[in-house]
Amino acid sequence: MQGTVASYDAATRSGVLLLDDGTEMRFPTRAFDASGLRLLRLGQRVRIDTDPDGEVVRVTLPTMI
Repeated sequence: MQGTVASYDAATRSGVLLLDDGTEMRFPTRAFDASGLRLLRLGQRVRIDTDPDGEVVRVTLPTMI
């Protein structure tokens, strides 16, 4: 699944993503930490990995695996 960064708080390393259908999806600190990224920018395109319950577990760049 992919989306766009709608907000990102560098202090807490968490934020909100906007999915292609307009749905907002929050991601917790642990999802950002699992990515290996150092920062995110507003409007940046990202890939979203979720668990079976639909919670975001990792936010990465679309080119990363």
